[in-house]
Amino acid sequence: MEEDEEEVLGLLDRVLEDEDLFDNELDLDCPFTPADFKGDTEKGLEMKKLVLSGFLASEEIYINQLEALLLPMKPLKATATTSKPVLTMEQIETIFFKIQDIFVIHKEFYDALSPNIQQWDEKITVGHLFQKLASQLGVYKAFVDNYKVAVGTVEKCSQANSQFQKISENLKVKGPKESKDCTTISTMEALLYKPIDRITRSTLVLHDLLKHTPKDHPDFPLLQDALRISQSFLSIINEEIDPRRTAVTTPKGEARQLVKDGFLVEVSEGTRKLRHVFLFTDLLLCAKMKKTAVGRHQQYECKWYIPLADLSFQTLDDSDSLPHIQTLPEHEIEEMKIKISTIKSEIQKEKKAQKGQSRNVDRLRKKMNEQESCLLLFSPTIPFRIHNKHGKSYLFLLSSDYERSEWRESIQKLQKKDLQTCVLSSVELQVLTGSCFKLRTVHNIPVTSNKDDEESPGLYGFLHVIVHKATGFKESANLYCTLEVDSFGYFVSKAITRVFRDITEPHWNEEFEIELEGSQFLRILCYEKCYDKSKLNKDDNEIVDKIMGKGQVQLDPQTVQSKNWHMDVIEMNGIKVEFSMKFTSRDLSLKRTPSKKQSGVFGVKINVVTKRERSKVPYIVRQCIEEVEKRGIDEVGIYRISGVATDIQALKAAFDANTKDILMMLSDMDINAIAGTLKLYFRELPEPLLTDRLYPAFMEGIALSDPAAKENCMMHLLRSLPDPNLITFLTLLEHLKRVAEKEPVNKMSLHNLGTVFGPTLLRPSESEISKPNVTLASDIWSHDVMAQVQVLLYYLQHPPISFAELKKNTLYFSTDV
Repeated sequence: MEEDEEEVLGLLDRVLEDEDLFDNELDLDCPFTPADFKGDTEKGLEMKKLVLSGFLASEEIYINQLEALLLPMKPLKATATTSKPVLTMEQIETIFFKIQDIFVIHKEFYDALSPNIQQWDEKITVGHLFQKLASQLGVYKAFVDNYKVAVGTVEKCSQANSQFQKISENLKVKGPKESKDCTTISTMEALLYKPIDRITRSTLVLHDLLKHTPKDHPDFPLLQDALRISQSFLSIINEEIDPRRTAVTTPKGEARQLVKDGFLVEVSEGTRKLRHVFLFTDLLLCAKMKKTAVGRHQQYECKWYIPLADLSFQTLDDSDSLPHIQTLPEHEIEEMKIKISTIKSEIQKEKKAQKGQSRNVDRLRKKMNEQESCLLLFSPTIPFRIHNKHGKSYLFLLSSDYERSEWRESIQKLQKKDLQTCVLSSVELQVLTGSCFKLRTVHNIPVTSNKDDEESPGLYGFLHVIVHKATGFKESANLYCTLEVDSFGYFVSKAITRVFRDITEPHWNEEFEIELEGSQFLRILCYEKCYDKSKLNKDDNEIVDKIMGKGQVQLDPQTVQSKNWHMDVIEMNGIKVEFSMKFTSRDLSLKRTPSKKQSGVFGVKINVVTKRERSKVPYIVRQCIEEVEKRGIDEVGIYRISGVATDIQALKAAFDANTKDILMMLSDMDINAIAGTLKLYFRELPEPLLTDRLYPAFMEGIALSDPAAKENCMMHLLRSLPDPNLITFLTLLEHLKRVAEKEPVNKMSLHNLGTVFGPTLLRPSESEISKPNVTLASDIWSHDVMAQVQVLLYYLQHPPISFAELKKNTLYFSTDV
């Protein structure tokens, strides 16, 4: 019995390992290149004979197995009509359903193929025999549909009738003709699995035969047709095979079902590893993707599992701390994003030029996959710890509290049932891990390069969202919402509403402007704010506030891109959040509107403002910087998290009107709104702070390799700026450095700040965007934004730059600006 079970498991492994041959590896229009034959047709046909001989021998064994299975059928039927039946007629028909038909099909095939092998000739054709065999595969569908019931009936009848049990466990299978007295004993259950294994074996041999059949041989199109039929059949039948064979019962005898699966980053010995995690009804299994041959689907190897009865969610005590986690510098993460955007642009250009047939497209896709996979591995920071009460703890890193909440809720829901702990044997674990390949619902890691060309590339630009109100709370609470959008395969928090205290129906009516980078979804999470200091977690990344509800909507380009606001509702655990949104594309957002406006400060040339104010730096810049340094420098995500748009517009109007109450407004206003007002001021300047005229020179200067030449050029360019621009830039520079000094608290590194401000202070002019060879403004963005960030980062990382020293030390730079 154990030997048979191991044989079945071995077959299952080969089924799982070889299944890719039908899905991925074969191009049926041209399956193999001439190189496969190495110019040696004779050798190829000899290989074909060897393949056929091997298959014929395995067919003989298979027919003997079917014969052994059928042997007790007649005597059992004979006893069914007596006063002491072993089985009823219905049970017999259930157990032996379609076995006779399958036996006849393969006996006829064997009898027709055998003479051809014995009298082998290179002109002999066998393709028609395989074509006929493939056309009869429909009988296997009926067999597979009945398989589970048949095996269950065998088990049930064996328990009820000792005579049948003896029969079912001692079926004699004849050996091949060449072997004398080589009879083996097998069980009925093991033999019932043989037809399932045979479906895959037959398809594999077609693959091998095509490989060793010249294209001009009469067999080639016939074998191709047989493979087409088999492949089509397998796509249906494989869904039936593996879950049934590999479903393992729990200790209570219930079927083990897959509830949820997905790719998560696990921290193992301080190193990030991409894992595929499977949540079953009674256990959590963490699997590793095994390396396979090129073109094959990944296979799984179990790294560990925890019975849900033994699983708890670990939180940090005072004595605990996070293990050392492998991280990438922030600037490398941002550079990856820019590279991905650039490669996307290159792929689009290549497709237009070559109509999608260029080999360069494949090369670029591979390059993009490497970058995206690396970004996916190193971007998550939110810890998700699980603990086995009888063993060790495990740590995953997630990109969003949304995912962490989903996994936690799914596990907790299952744990409400009366679960028993379980220990899987190595065979059971092998079967369960093998079943993951077919059971999984998430097939590919979430990167753009895995998406079809027809799929939406996502939205690039600015999404305006108004969070109106939330209803459905049963008790008063301190409530707020966060907004997340997907970016490069993972989700990023982009905005947060103010907290409404002790309320059941908060009306925020707050508007946010969120930058999108290929985004397809908007998520809204509703939290209850925790003010109890004793509950604060020692882990900086851990969100201690309680999630009251969460939901997401797809950003449909047709709906969102209309000029009007689109109102929607997200329902989450009985709570409803009302919101509106509209979208501005990136090519529109890049444009700066030339302004003749002389009053106010927004949209007015910086030299006009400083001259009117008789100041070196505009009042708005000085006041916003002062307020951020006073009470926003410790704020997580300062300058990255969006402020409420209505607050920003109120501040904008106040600065434009030079309201006397501006200082009072600033002190009362949310700090993210003040940070947003400063960013908006720079973005609405008629020309960027570092000027249109110098833009090409900045791009050339940052690209210089020699440090001395770069220093010479970059300092010369600063001196070339008008004084109001230069002094304002230096003031902002020193402010951003002070913000970055608090990075351990506010999570804003120099590179983070460079990414936020770079494209705002330094942008291509209208003449650059409208050049004939530029097809989209987004092409300019993806190509130049990396350099824009690098320019600002260069100055942020530079020792303090004094206006007086800069003007005094005249350096010579040969290039015209």
